[in-house]
Amino acid sequence: MKKIGLIGGISWVSTADYYRLINEGVNAKLGGLNFAECLIYSFNYADIKKNNDNNDWDNTQKMITKACLTMKNGGVEAIVLCANTMHLIADQLGKNIDLPVIHIASETAKVIEQASLNKVGLLGTKFTMELDFFKNKLAERSIDAVIPAAADRDFIQDTIYYELGKGVIKPETRERYISIINELIQQGAEGVILGCTEIPLIIRQGDVTVPIFDTTLIHSAAAVEFILS
Repeated sequence: MKKIGLIGGISWVSTADYYRLINEGVNAKLGGLNFAECLIYSFNYADIKKNNDNNDWDNTQKMITKACLTMKNGGVEAIVLCANTMHLIADQLGKNIDLPVIHIASETAKVIEQASLNKVGLLGTKFTMELDFFKNKLAERSIDAVIPAAADRDFIQDTIYYELGKGVIKPETRERYISIINELIQQGAEGVILGCTEIPLIIRQGDVTVPIFDTTLIHSAAAVEFILS
């Protein structure tokens, strides 16, 4: 069994889901009392958000590189960034630490390709929706991404930071998310990516009429596959 390192606290709520899903996944494969061997480095979300607000990705890269090197010294053989947005720095991070970084967008693109879909909606932080790091991984497999309108992107960003990232679930927020997804379906989306690890806290498959791609589940499954490889 291989040891992995989880970069968490971005947010702690979804990091707890990763820890549970990865351990459950290993146990489902091996049975008995077998669970994942892993290290977790959990950040203070406020420090990361401060960097994001200042568009200071260099400092975030330095912070996460230092954390990963600490875990590398502890024997981890791959890194899992427990947040979609942090994959903006994933490719460079892998070079900095000379370890595999299991990429959430690449793994999600594989699953969408297997479902034979060509166009999907992408929800996430404004960084994930507006920048290219996630969409480029989809494009590598000839998958187009459509994102919500500007006002909806602002709404999603705010609710991720001030509701979902704190574990707060509001019925009216869920209804707005469903409405946003339905608008993407009208634009031709054949499925929708829940491209923030907090969004699955509020949206389930039964809420919408197209397939959803829960990046937390997909990423965790990829981590289990690596652990057992």
